[in-house]
Amino acid sequence: MNDAPDPTALAERTLAHYERNAQSFWEGTRDHDVSQNREALLAALAPAPGARLRLLDFGCGPGRDLTAFRALGHDPIGLDGCARFCAMARDHSGCEVWQQDFLALDLPPGHFDGVFANASLFHVPGEALDGVLRALHDTLRPGGVLLASNPRGDNREGFSGQRWGAFWTFETWCQRVEAAGLVLVDHYYRPPGRPRAEQPWLVTLWQRPVTPGSTPA
Repeated sequence: MNDAPDPTALAERTLAHYERNAQSFWEGTRDHDVSQNREALLAALAPAPGARLRLLDFGCGPGRDLTAFRALGHDPIGLDGCARFCAMARDHSGCEVWQQDFLALDLPPGHFDGVFANASLFHVPGEALDGVLRALHDTLRPGGVLLASNPRGDNREGFSGQRWGAFWTFETWCQRVEAAGLVLVDHYYRPPGRPRAEQPWLVTLWQRPVTPGSTPA
């Protein structure tokens, strides 16, 4: 008998929490300053002046970062599993937003220059993480970059209230993402300017390698 939790049930419970609390979540996070993360993704991509990047805001929530990327002249698309978040993100940003369960992704291959996964991938149960990371690898163009910002921990998973979270060490996180075929570009801890013990967020940037015959982003 397998007593391991069902990843789908964990995801459904987490999404139900966000559906119930969508408005309060927006009000509580709309002014969070994650410009450091947006700028890090763009710097890693180093677009030519005036270039419009195709960006996937993975776990876009109500649309804060979609709005910011669009204001910078890029072409972001949002993705979230929460129906209310998707509707809010379309209204707030004017961008295209896809409602997709993280555990059942349907993403175009080799399409995006960058994927911005800010405070979203840690909701993926460890059992399902490899498939999600592989899907993000595949939707990047060769040379494209994934930014992942997650709360760090000691490899424990569980519920915090009604939301599932997986809290990986830097070493374990790197092993999981590298297994999906991505290469570490850089990492840092947030919030900036504080002692490491007061920086609960780990930000990592990953590149899909350019292989012979592939067209780089």
